[in-house]
Amino acid sequence: MKILNSILKIKLHWQILIAFILAILFGIFLREHVIYVSWMGDIFLRLLRMIVIPLILSSIISGMVNIGGVSNLGRLGLKTFGYYLTTSTFAIIIGLLLVNLIRPGVGMDITSVSIDESISIERPSISEVFIDIVPENIFHALANNDFLSVIFFAILAGIFINKMDKKNNLFISDFFNAIFELFMKITMFVIKLAPFGIFGLIVEVVAEQEDFGNMVSGLGMFMLTVILGILIHSLITLPLITRFIGKAKPFWHLSNVRTTLVTAFSTASSAAALPLNLKETHENSGVSNKITNFTIPIGTTINMDGTAIYISAVVMFIAQAQGAVMGIQEQVLILITALLSSIGTAGVPMASLVIITIILEVLGLPLELMALILPVDRILDMFRTTTNVWGDSCCAVVIGKSEGEELNV
Repeated sequence: MKILNSILKIKLHWQILIAFILAILFGIFLREHVIYVSWMGDIFLRLLRMIVIPLILSSIISGMVNIGGVSNLGRLGLKTFGYYLTTSTFAIIIGLLLVNLIRPGVGMDITSVSIDESISIERPSISEVFIDIVPENIFHALANNDFLSVIFFAILAGIFINKMDKKNNLFISDFFNAIFELFMKITMFVIKLAPFGIFGLIVEVVAEQEDFGNMVSGLGMFMLTVILGILIHSLITLPLITRFIGKAKPFWHLSNVRTTLVTAFSTASSAAALPLNLKETHENSGVSNKITNFTIPIGTTINMDGTAIYISAVVMFIAQAQGAVMGIQEQVLILITALLSSIGTAGVPMASLVIITIILEVLGLPLELMALILPVDRILDMFRTTTNVWGDSCCAVVIGKSEGEELNV
């Protein structure tokens, strides 16, 4: 009992780190018993997914109402989308530069990798994606976790709430502010369970790697390239933007949102980390609710910094393994296609694989070779998700500072 009380007094991010280490050891040495603990991860993810949609809806509407008129929304919208487009472009360039320097795919033995030629990923056309953003039935969109549709409806609702008469405006504003506060309270309860949930998730991931050493040796240079690109973007590019454009202290902010980032890494889900990102960016770094509630939920859906690095690296890796020459023209095409596709398909499950199929088809590379990277996709997903979430939080800080807010960083 004394040991349990001591553990509970440890800060949450240290509890999560301890759970992470224990999960790795359990997954390696007690692989056959994983089934008895992995259920904790499933329940934790279900709890997080339970609150994400109502939290996105209430946070965006609450933020929109607090922002005020359409002119303010237009200014914040341009800043937000401008930030996400800029950082995603930098991310793709970093990925392309590194894969050209390291050349992880050169000499890769394609015949030694089991290739499933039946791989087929259905993807909607660009026109279908933009049509589907507008929901036919908002309740259907809410029930099916259609993030882009929910965000579209929330923005539309926020605009017209601001156009209502004062009495009704106040009533509905208070209602959505109360709903947002309710789900943040639920979030805090769920987050207390994070160490148990993350233990269950990580132990299952580790146990699934039947021949981890062989996998790393075969794809080690590719993994190194992606992780190096993510570290450069996360620890250099984003901090520089936060420091010189946002006039904030990026590593203070990094410390403020460390529990969010550990959660993002462990769950490999931007949506799962959203509630904690909203809380820590607001409470620890001092960004107002109206900014965090607008920028971070949108970023969860369209910001693809980590994924952009991964996409560019995967396409070039496959081209190098195939022996195809990718010149400047082809790499500019990769940059443009990855940037546009990442925004258009952000709400689709396995979005990165969908985008990769688009680019491979455009470049005439065999879709089957995508199987080369599938063994390490889940592991690298943890790294790129963390970068996506970190980028969302940095956006809130930069936009908050640009709006003249006094922050804690």
